[in-house]
Amino acid sequence: MPQLTRWNVCVAVGVPLAIALLGLTHPAHLTFADAGRWRDLHVVLLPMFPLLGLGPWFVARSVDRTYGVVAMALGYVYACFYTALDVLAGIGAGGLKLAHDRGGFGVVFGLASDLGHIGSIALIGASALACGCALRVAGWVAAPGSVLVLAGDFGFMQEHVYWPGGGLSMLAIAAGWGAIAWAMQRALR
Repeated sequence: MPQLTRWNVCVAVGVPLAIALLGLTHPAHLTFADAGRWRDLHVVLLPMFPLLGLGPWFVARSVDRTYGVVAMALGYVYACFYTALDVLAGIGAGGLKLAHDRGGFGVVFGLASDLGHIGSIALIGASALACGCALRVAGWVAAPGSVLVLAGDFGFMQEHVYWPGGGLSMLAIAAGWGAIAWAMQRALR
């Protein structure tokens, strides 16, 4: 069974921290003046959002291979569908705004929202599975981290990376995975 390594913990904690920092620059509204920054920020975030699915997988696979496979599958669903949200509502909408095309916004944001919701639910499912694995190994010591991760995932589904809600959600996810890793390492000593 693969161990929960320092590298795994650094990725699980570092990715949401990096997204939270980038989220500080996310415009609150898509305006013509901010359209280029909106689009470019989502291009930068494009390879980062899928990496959020690694945290649940790292934790679950360190407990049980089968749980790891399920968490990996849910992480894959998250990565696919949330990437669609990022491409449509982030890159596409920013490009439409720069092109002064107002007709496509409703379609783009509607599709993006629906697809992102599917991805967010998959991430919550993967995290819930991983938190269950952590509770199995570390007992109630893993509960605070589990609450942080799940609350952060839910906040992310609601707020994306807009500040303050989305950024605070990312910070909760990072703190939660860190607390879970600490609890599991403590339990395995």
